[in-house]
Amino acid sequence: MSDLHVLRVFCGPGGTAGNALGVVLDGAAYAERERRQELARELGFSETVFVDDAASGRVDIYTPSARLLFAGHPLVGTSWLLRREGVAVDVLRPEAGEVPAWQEDEFHWIRGRARWASGRRTLRHDSVAEVDALAVPPVGTGWLYAWAWSDEATGAVRTRGFPGRGDGIEEDEATGAAAVVLTAELGRALDIRQGVGSQILTRPGPDDTVDIGGRVVPVEVRRLRQG
Repeated sequence: MSDLHVLRVFCGPGGTAGNALGVVLDGAAYAERERRQELARELGFSETVFVDDAASGRVDIYTPSARLLFAGHPLVGTSWLLRREGVAVDVLRPEAGEVPAWQEDEFHWIRGRARWASGRRTLRHDSVAEVDALAVPPVGTGWLYAWAWSDEATGAVRTRGFPGRGDGIEEDEATGAAAVVLTAELGRALDIRQGVGSQILTRPGPDDTVDIGGRVVPVEVRRLRQG
């Protein structure tokens, strides 16, 4: 049997909302990619992470239907969890490359690149009300990150994320990869409120990178059958 840690990542003030994440610390229990994909589909989280080597930060990320090279909320949540478990990893290593990770007060941060999140289209709307009123786009129209300024002077943004994969995740409660893309496009720090009530902080980093920060709250630990 293996443990599945369930977290909420990019929570709002006071630990509200946030995007659910599953983390299997013993990645060796699900060594084959096909089995990992099967488990991710069974769990139904927007992403599930398998930790292949905690000491070196090597991780593998899956949606219910696809393997990802990079994703924001899984890496923020996994780095927070490893730190809580006593493994203070400064760099995570998903397929995309090296991702620095660190803690600042109540926010946990990672650093990524917009090119690692290719395929996510951003679309600006004129008002927060327009974003709130959007219907879920049809499956197959691509990953859409709809947004509007709630206060442009302070960098406050309202967003909603629609993966469009047809795998049961019609709307993503909080997505760091799309936030990286939007921050790179706008070239400034943002305070993003996404979904029901999640909060993502971003800022341009060195060498065309983007820093993404958020709160993480533990939910439960489940026992899984052996892979």
